[in-house]
Amino acid sequence: MPTHYVAHRGGAAQWPENSLTAFRHAIAAGARILECDVHLTADHEVAVLHDPTLDRTSSGTGAIARCTAADLKRARLRGPDGALTDDCVPTLREVLALAAPAVMALLVEMKTPGPAVRYERRGERWVSVPGARYEGLEARVLELLREAGIAERTFVLAFNPAVLAAVRALAPEQSLALLVDRHHVEEAGAPPLATVTWAREAGANFLGLHYTLCDAAVAAAAHAAGIAVGVFTVNDEATMRTLAGWGVDVIISDRADLVARLSAEA
Repeated sequence: MPTHYVAHRGGAAQWPENSLTAFRHAIAAGARILECDVHLTADHEVAVLHDPTLDRTSSGTGAIARCTAADLKRARLRGPDGALTDDCVPTLREVLALAAPAVMALLVEMKTPGPAVRYERRGERWVSVPGARYEGLEARVLELLREAGIAERTFVLAFNPAVLAAVRALAPEQSLALLVDRHHVEEAGAPPLATVTWAREAGANFLGLHYTLCDAAVAAAAHAAGIAVGVFTVNDEATMRTLAGWGVDVIISDRADLVARLSAEA
């Protein structure tokens, strides 16, 4: 199977991340798979933004969990250079209206209001210690995916295994990806190969790793366990080609132009 390439946050290196502008441009450039991040607002709207606060990526301040949808519309997103743009924080419904008719697949990362998870060694194994979730985010996202007709073409991603368990309980057939960042492995003192077990224990059929954790052995071990493997976030073409040569199934990049070109090759 060919490697699939994903426009991370719509193409965060080129446009305001997680903006409608980014998603429109990525689609127009030829990206066939998009990734976005979601949080739950105070009035139970699903906001598309990476951080749990507005501070880094917009003109707004404060936690998304304390904001309303109206607050998000007043905040202006920053571009890659930090300058404010005309884009506001979009809702998942708005992103789906663009993506559902246009792309092959969608990756929706369910975020958390604080640290998502840590892993602790207990004897010969490592155990996940999940952080807090947004109560009700899973059900709301699944409802929106079904309404848009894209649920079967969507992978739900999360660092927090408890989020994946909640999704699985609501939608047993939904494709799920456990995400693992480098600091999770380093803080736990675990080898990268342990992440395959973590994904299996989380009930995920996809393992998403920081690209520096992945090599040919990790990819092979995941595939032997019946788990697809993806990596984030790779913006160098040579590294992307190396990872593809190892059999990595999905490569996520901030460079929508590279995503479109390598997708066309694949």
